[in-house]
Amino acid sequence: MESLIIDCDPGVDDMVAILLAHHVANVKGIVTVSGNVPVATTTWNALLATELLQVNTPVYRGSSKPLESEPVHSEHVHGSNGLGGVVRIEQRRVSEEKGGVDFLLEEASPEDWIVALGPLTNLATAIQRDPDWVERIRGISMMGGSTTHGNITPTAEFNVYADPEAAAIVFESGADIRMCGLNLTHQFLTSDETVKELHGIDSDLAKFVTPMLKFLLDRMESLNGRRFAALHDPCAVLAVTHPSIFGFEELSVHVELSGTLTRGMTVCDQRTTRMREQPNVWVAQEIDAATALSLVVGSLKSP
Repeated sequence: MESLIIDCDPGVDDMVAILLAHHVANVKGIVTVSGNVPVATTTWNALLATELLQVNTPVYRGSSKPLESEPVHSEHVHGSNGLGGVVRIEQRRVSEEKGGVDFLLEEASPEDWIVALGPLTNLATAIQRDPDWVERIRGISMMGGSTTHGNITPTAEFNVYADPEAAAIVFESGADIRMCGLNLTHQFLTSDETVKELHGIDSDLAKFVTPMLKFLLDRMESLNGRRFAALHDPCAVLAVTHPSIFGFEELSVHVELSGTLTRGMTVCDQRTTRMREQPNVWVAQEIDAATALSLVVGSLKSP
């Protein structure tokens, strides 16, 4: 099994991704970051995931704000607690004393994939402190960016927009990067059929995830007029553990930092001419959504 370190900002789909990751890989640790909700909440949610899974995966609190810009959150999508209001009061575990960036720098190894599900602040900070760090990890599989349109703005995807300076550092770092952007994740949709299937599973995980997904579907219907919700973050897990269900294209990807209308945009060079820039990212363009959904649902059947 692959060895993963999850860097995340849970978040409904982050929670699903964390549960999935523990089913299909060895999870060495979880690092949190400010993103969907503030870092205190993302840390609480990550600890909750480990309690639901009945595992002792260490959780490290990471960055509380972007490198340069003001924090951006998405409670309008994920709810005030990041989990659509779904809570479990019994909370016994606490995060590690070591900071998240210190954990990445000191304990990530050549066998470890960093699965980045939120803004890239922690990873960029690690690179700033030690540019050679990327040579000591297997690679980075991230949910973020887009080859097409954005979601937080017409041109920018939320995770990159929340800390574009960090994303720029990561893309320019020379790391082996797999990018699961909106162009990919919008092919992996859940619906009321998924909720109905989960209702039929008698496990604590399914019982926890079901109301979260229903909340997300309600929000998407309210925001977009369509009762479908993309499972963004599990894609970044599966891009490492099940790469055969994806179609990847190696592209040059850079982050726009100064555009009035395009700040946070991932500029992907998809030209077919010889003028095309040197590629630096493996961009996921296609996914076998049926297989991906089967893997996600299967991961929720126990405990």
